[in-house]
Amino acid sequence: MMKPFLIERRSWIALFIVFQGLFLFVASIDSAIPFTPILYMVFLSSIIFILFLFLRYQRETKFFKGLEEWENDLDLLTSANSPFEKMIEETLTNQTKRLKQEASQNQMTLEEEKDDLLAWIHEVKTPLTAMHLMLEHMNDEPLKTKLTYEWLRIHHLLDQQLHQRRIPFMENDLYIEQTDLKSIIFTEIRGLQSWCMQKRIGFDVDLQVPSVLSDSKWLAFIVRQLLTNAVKYSEASDIIITSCEKIGQTILEIQDFGRGIAPKDLPRIFEKGFTSTINHHDNKATGMGLYLAKKASKPLLITMEVQSTLGKGSTFTLRFPKRNDFNNIIGM
Repeated sequence: MMKPFLIERRSWIALFIVFQGLFLFVASIDSAIPFTPILYMVFLSSIIFILFLFLRYQRETKFFKGLEEWENDLDLLTSANSPFEKMIEETLTNQTKRLKQEASQNQMTLEEEKDDLLAWIHEVKTPLTAMHLMLEHMNDEPLKTKLTYEWLRIHHLLDQQLHQRRIPFMENDLYIEQTDLKSIIFTEIRGLQSWCMQKRIGFDVDLQVPSVLSDSKWLAFIVRQLLTNAVKYSEASDIIITSCEKIGQTILEIQDFGRGIAPKDLPRIFEKGFTSTINHHDNKATGMGLYLAKKASKPLLITMEVQSTLGKGSTFTLRFPKRNDFNNIIGM
């Protein structure tokens, strides 16, 4: 704070130095003026000026130091002393009050829009369920397969939207318990059955650890995103799902033999909206599935990793936390 203060007062300091230099210059060229007393006066006035600057620094920077703290807490604004400080204080107080009102209104509007969207998603699920029942009774198999695939896409997009709105409040919805991993995986596979049949994709499941400590609903969502991603980018191949235990940690791996991920894309695949730099023309990709899966895994303390070779496939690994790691969220 001292440096900005001196820079702010540099013109006054320069003016004082010029005056002192002028006094010494006049005393040196005019023999009628004794030089030693003038030098003594310049020395004393310099000492007084330095003390004056120090006192003004203590007084004038108090308000601006308070502004640095005010950035963290808008209600803690240091009281102003000088007229200019009072002008700043009044302006900042009025702006803060206005911005708080706008933020409150925007928050209310956002909450209303979120509630409306959630209500709309739940409303849309009703005709989608009815549509699925109609599709099951269709006799035209080629048309049934195509319509089922499109129905599945709509269903997954709505599911993503629903969970995307819930993720910010996910901690309030967690219930950590011993979860049947096998049941979750086979339920999600059955949901993708028609799509897998169309693409001639099978599953090889080997679960050495059949259950994990997690939240069943959110774990199912994460597995759903990974399986959907594996099926989307695979063709006429198997998807291998395995689980094992290493050093007290349960490891779940989902391996596909699809198109794989380019090395330059690997660091970005969990970013919101990122699709691919290699297949940038792929309009079916939304770039939300892996992003939401990664975001949902953090409150569950699940570490998500990926290994991939372009043109050969990808392996997504979920590392579940040890039981002791849940001490801080087990009561949720």
